[in-house]
Amino acid sequence: MPLSEHEQRMLDQLERQLNDEDPRLATQLAETSRPALPVRRIVLGAVLGVVGLLVILAGVSTHLLLVGVLGTLLLGAGILVLTARRPAQAARPGRSGRPTPDAGRGEFMSRLEQRWDERRRREP
Repeated sequence: MPLSEHEQRMLDQLERQLNDEDPRLATQLAETSRPALPVRRIVLGAVLGVVGLLVILAGVSTHLLLVGVLGTLLLGAGILVLTARRPAQAARPGRSGRPTPDAGRGEFMSRLEQRWDERRRREP
């Protein structure tokens, strides 16, 4: 559902305020988005899904339960490849020298919280 004209103006005003108050944060928010799936994962997931469907059809047409189960497993693996998140990598030192988890959104949120705390400490 698209935003109304009033909502769009309010959103634009909020974006301008954020850019004025903390341009570094605004830049990071603009750059931070859900990373796109690599093409290899998309192709692998689609191929596994199609092969799984074909094997299920073969199992149904031959009345072999084991072939149908194998096809279901292949189809599930294809879906898993497409929807699974990347595993979190080992902790690495951040700017402060302390280890921070490299878990995408978790790291992003912790940086936002740190900036918020720093800003609150600076204010009288």
